[in-house]
Amino acid sequence: MTPPPLSGQVVLVTGAARGIGEYTARLAAARGARLALAGLEPDRLRLLADELDAAHGDGTAAWFAADVTDSAALDRAVAGTLAAFGRIDAVVANAGVASLGTVATGDIGALARTVEVNLIGVMRTVAATAAPVIAARGYYLLVSSTAAFAALPGMSAYCAAKAGVEHFGTALRLELAHHGVGVGTAHPGWIDTDLVRDARADLPSFRDSFRTMPWPVGSITSVERCARAFVRGIERRRRRVYVPRSIAGVHWLRTLVNSRLADALVGRRSRTLVPRMEQEVAALGRSFGVHSTETREGAA
Repeated sequence: MTPPPLSGQVVLVTGAARGIGEYTARLAAARGARLALAGLEPDRLRLLADELDAAHGDGTAAWFAADVTDSAALDRAVAGTLAAFGRIDAVVANAGVASLGTVATGDIGALARTVEVNLIGVMRTVAATAAPVIAARGYYLLVSSTAAFAALPGMSAYCAAKAGVEHFGTALRLELAHHGVGVGTAHPGWIDTDLVRDARADLPSFRDSFRTMPWPVGSITSVERCARAFVRGIERRRRRVYVPRSIAGVHWLRTLVNSRLADALVGRRSRTLVPRMEQEVAALGRSFGVHSTETREGAA
């Protein structure tokens, strides 16, 4: 019998408590991997680890409470992973947040936090795991976004962070190539996660804007389909992972997507949508979605 594709591989996933990270962990475990689950929601991480152990055998998963903006916490998670499994073969740097509002009227702390988690958190994750991944001649999948090459108003910090992840991944690939380490970047579009659902629930202006977006940018993909793409990317050590695959066309047309013509077309609607969005965010009284750990921690 042929062993599962990831049999014996140890995969560390950040942001593993819910959404894309959770489903990626579930699918990777089903394909033979052992999982190190890192994130900010210990109850959910513990439950997920218990479920994976029950489904695939004791010792399938270990969990670690870790904020990706805290290098000491990441170091503890890596040490715990090595104690549990002895190695790290792949890392999915998935943890991410998205603040609400514009630079002109939003909370600058929330905007900065978005960059800190989504970009600097990826850098800290790579730094913390580099030695064991190099030893395993392993693979990184760094989660960027379609927002890396298709900017939208109201998402400036998120777009900046995800564009940074893309370019960081490109440079990192060159830095680690002589070690036999592969580096890929993932570029999901709108995925049916709490992050996207919260934005749709919170902001009528977002819902109106979404209805006018052209295919494939104006479509929502299931989290299960996204996780399948991520796991295939790990198995095949892909350089880029697009979700859905048609997003690759947006990437290759990025010069047109960010052209003066596109500015004019988007800007025409933005003149009314952006002020509406700013008013909606002000009325919410918070800078992140209701399910975001940033909102829950701020309320604690």
